[in-house]
Amino acid sequence: MSASVEQVQKNSEERDLLLDQIQEILALTKRLFIQLIRRPSTLIASLLQPLIWLMLFGALFSNAPNEFLPGGISYGRFLGAGVIVFTAFSGALNAGLPIMFDREFGFLNRLLVAPLVSRNSIIFASVIYITFISFLQSFAIMGTAFLLGYGGPGLGGVFLVAITLLLLVFSVTALSLGLAFSLPGHIELIAVIFVFNLPLLFASTALAPISFMPKWLGWIASLNPLTFAIEPIRSAYQGSLDLNQIIIFAPYGEITGYGCLAILTFLTILLFLMIRPLLNRKLA
Repeated sequence: MSASVEQVQKNSEERDLLLDQIQEILALTKRLFIQLIRRPSTLIASLLQPLIWLMLFGALFSNAPNEFLPGGISYGRFLGAGVIVFTAFSGALNAGLPIMFDREFGFLNRLLVAPLVSRNSIIFASVIYITFISFLQSFAIMGTAFLLGYGGPGLGGVFLVAITLLLLVFSVTALSLGLAFSLPGHIELIAVIFVFNLPLLFASTALAPISFMPKWLGWIASLNPLTFAIEPIRSAYQGSLDLNQIIIFAPYGEITGYGCLAILTFLTILLFLMIRPLLNRKLA
């Protein structure tokens, strides 16, 4: 009888701890959104930039020859997936900046000495915030692409876009948070972002198919994680939701939609396993 009472008390304590941690995560996430509301220009710029890319690049290559793109699709429809993925990638890569500024201004130290149920709440709050912003940007891009006549994914396609973006955002956010705790300051973090941001864009299939690239660049693009996120979303834009279909014709072989999602899942798990010891050490 006493054992059952102890078990009930233990379950009640665990439930209370879980509720307290959820409350912590929501409070820390709310703080990030309050910062965003106080600086609305940041949100406006993050929404306008990908839309400008979509309109300008779509118009620039609107008269491209039919053989330039696989299946003879319009360049605007081809470009939409690339802009969505690159925007989500850029946002997730910047996820470490709020943590870095908190480190430099001393607020992170205050959080670490506060009686938090779990210091992992700091990480979860950042992930939730970046994921929301990435989805907001992505749906704005999809809506703009539709208004420009580039079409859009169906209901199943939207689900595929969401799954792909979640995998990409989680993995890149983990990497960015790891950099935020390991680099000495925000100047170094911004430098890393600038060094990797545009090269990864141009060395992917965001702006051109692998078949259009020189052989050496085709190899790089076929190994670029962004390509494995772009192509499933692009297949959703083309109305094909058969993930068994080959969507990447890489120099080393053919990759299906399921293969792309499996690679993204593997990279997400790998990055979290690599970054977690660092985060645990810094948040201890």
